[in-house]
Amino acid sequence: MSASQSNTTKLVFCFSGIFICYLLFGFAQEKITRGEYDGERFTFSQALVFIQCVLNALFAKAIMTFITKPEPDKTPNTLYASCAFCYMGAMVASNHALLYIAYPTQVLGKACKPIPVMILGVLFAHKRYPLAKYFCIFMIVLGVAGFMYKDGKGSTDSSGLFVIGFGEILLMVSLTLDGLTGVTQERMRSHYMTNHHHMMHNVNLWSCFLLGGGLIVTGEGWVFIQFVMKHPKVISHLAMFSLMSALGQHFIFLTVVTFGPLTCSVITTTRKFFTILFSVLIFGNPMNTRQWLSTILVFAGLGLDSIFGKSLKPSLKKDQSQ
Repeated sequence: MSASQSNTTKLVFCFSGIFICYLLFGFAQEKITRGEYDGERFTFSQALVFIQCVLNALFAKAIMTFITKPEPDKTPNTLYASCAFCYMGAMVASNHALLYIAYPTQVLGKACKPIPVMILGVLFAHKRYPLAKYFCIFMIVLGVAGFMYKDGKGSTDSSGLFVIGFGEILLMVSLTLDGLTGVTQERMRSHYMTNHHHMMHNVNLWSCFLLGGGLIVTGEGWVFIQFVMKHPKVISHLAMFSLMSALGQHFIFLTVVTFGPLTCSVITTTRKFFTILFSVLIFGNPMNTRQWLSTILVFAGLGLDSIFGKSLKPSLKKDQSQ
């Protein structure tokens, strides 16, 4: 087999892995958070993320122990702890938002990570972006605004405005924490050359400690155990959710290492659109024509940002005091 054929095979393997894992992940996530268990709803966002982080940490540790065996890690624990806090908070807020908003809205909102990354880059890292980058972000913002707009049923009905509910607020909190997670991860890569499996293991491990404390303090852990004992069928959904999360993260890291972040971003952008499509088809989440057009606009902006990402890299502002 030639080198080009081998690379093509690897690319198809990575694409299939990401697509299948996160399709099943999204299915299990919506089944858990939007479904009913004998008339009861699953409302344990902390416990859900805790289980996910436990399996992610174990998976990364197994990879490092039996397969890759990377160099010793020099990244300080304080950086891992701060990254874990943001990473964990983003996932908890995102999962809890599903109690108030439809799954396609959550997926579309989470696809808008470039927005907080850009804002935080300008405010805290003093970065400057080219006009093309702002155009891509404008497309995303416009698409999200169109998707979120509530059609009024009458001229006097105020619901025709942009209604921001608790679910949307949680989504914005999640996006902000995603941006902070990206900032800390970039510092790990640039200052300490952190191995991706070390990062996956330690961030998830610290998240387990933080979430474990939260489950004990709030009492959610015991209530969650009672819920699982009362509704054991949720265990299969939790198992699929956690396993697909761990495998999906592994395929993402494999894609980044083998083909670079640009290819990985194109693949993940594509799969998010199909996640929305399958959510509409399987769970019957309705979307009107305007929302479909807005969704396409968002992913067009994400796609352009991914395709031309190498030419849209930010630059640092020069120190005016020099």
